Amino acid sequence: MSITIKYVGLDVSKEKIAVAIAPENRNEPVRFHGVISHTKEAVRKLVNQLMKDDDVKLSICYEAGPTGFVLYRWLLEMYVECGVIAPTDLEGNTRIKTDKRDAVRLARLWRANELTEIYVPRPEDEALRDLVRAREDAVQDRNRHKQRLTKFLLRHQIHPPKGVRVWTQPYENWLDTLRFSRCCEDMVFQEYRNSIQEATNRIRRYEAEMEKQTSEGCQATMIQALQGLHGVALITAVTVASELGHIAGRFASPQRTHELCGAGAIRTF
Repeated sequence: MSITIKYVGLDVSKEKIAVAIAPENRNEPVRFHGVISHTKEAVRKLVNQLMKDDDVKLSICYEAGPTGFVLYRWLLEMYVECGVIAPTDLEGNTRIKTDKRDAVRLARLWRANELTEIYVPRPEDEALRDLVRAREDAVQDRNRHKQRLTKFLLRHQIHPPKGVRVWTQPYENWLDTLRFSRCCEDMVFQEYRNSIQEATNRIRRYEAEMEKQTSEGCQATMIQALQGLHGVALITAVTVASELGHIAGRFASPQRTHELCGAGAIRTF
């Protein structure tokens, strides 16, 4: 019995998924199937509907985006082949973009084998990546709060003593001495300082968890090995490990690593 493959393109958004189907025969046109809810139940119902015949195999793809990889894992649980596509593969001069057109285009290019799959991290690797990026967000927040405080002082023509560099301990000690005659200004000043301290505390908590991951996490061995390199400390090691993911599962051999990375065939997102 021969197996017929249906190539399915999904244009995924927060609440809905547009579905297009490309038959295995390239002479047959790609058809738009419709729109379903972005829920596991709706996806399961779609899979069952498309695989109602025993001789049908599904090959599904969707573009990497803000909805992450949960849909990919749902499909794997249903024993359905799925690829997550690099967004750069779909860049072009298309003037009119709709969910229907994007789904049809995905299905057509997926059938023609013209799309590049990205590496999908394991859930535990994705969790580590979330930790790293949350710390980066906290660092950015702290920098913004510092800039606001600096501009506030500049508007009032208040400058640190000569020879005191900003955001050093002497600078912090000088900030402790500042008071404003107007209650509103004094409150704004104190709130800016509180925001900086809160962001700093968040960073410390994230870094404490990173330190914990060096001994207990899924990438503990990799993090420890990276820290053995000259100039590589905790933050850099955890960041690199989180982005690389499970190397043993990604690359079958050093030669294959060189081939894929050299050709740009595997990308992170």
